[in-house]
Amino acid sequence: MKKEELKEELIEGRNPVLEALRAGLPLSEILVARGGRGKELETLIALAGAEGIPVYYRERPYLDRLSKTGRHQGVIARGFLPATCSLDHLFAAAESRGEAPLFLLAAGVEDPRNLGSIIRTAEAAGAHGLLIPERRAAGLTAVVARASAGALYHLPVAEVKNTVRAMEELKKRGCWLVGADMSGAPLWQETFDFTAPVCLVLGGEGKGLTRLVRETCDLLVGIPQRGKVSSLNVAVAAGILLYEVVRRRTQAPPGRNGNL
Repeated sequence: MKKEELKEELIEGRNPVLEALRAGLPLSEILVARGGRGKELETLIALAGAEGIPVYYRERPYLDRLSKTGRHQGVIARGFLPATCSLDHLFAAAESRGEAPLFLLAAGVEDPRNLGSIIRTAEAAGAHGLLIPERRAAGLTAVVARASAGALYHLPVAEVKNTVRAMEELKKRGCWLVGADMSGAPLWQETFDFTAPVCLVLGGEGKGLTRLVRETCDLLVGIPQRGKVSSLNVAVAAGILLYEVVRRRTQAPPGRNGNL
């Protein structure tokens, strides 16, 4: 990844900094709270040394004042976060693995911790990328990186100027748009072939999908709920949807398991 494709930011937390090191992101320095211990921290310091990245020890109150997330775990790196990429990059990620595309579109997720959790789950589930709107939504920040537990450095994220236009472009390129909406058919009963190229579309917190986004989807699915709470957290819903797709692809007959 070239330096001009990155943006400068503070990276906070042991695992996010460790994953940044493993991903080869350029870090100018790492600040560690005095007295910190643990195997993860030892690995982090060793990797930094191997890469020639200076490690400075500071008192914990200094890191507390510097932190933007309040959850630095005694480690803050000054360096770069991944910049967003193009749709071509997302499709290339799927092609490189010989798999049918599996994307997510976070259409209006505003809480950076929710976005980070979605990224973490998407990467763990083997998704090929995430799309986020350029405006009125959470962007890539240190808070997102921290909440993703380092997954942000491994999952391509495309930022789109117009959500509906991006959806139409995905359709032209063979992706089915599956929106998460309680008005849709129960997920477990939906007979759609999830081994096809799919983009799961998630709405914003509390608002769900907008009318235009809902109408642009090819189909809507809902997650059945038996309790008294009327809706799920968007990051939790993303995990349920993703792993249902993974389950169906895994159990599909040979040749129809999500592989091209």
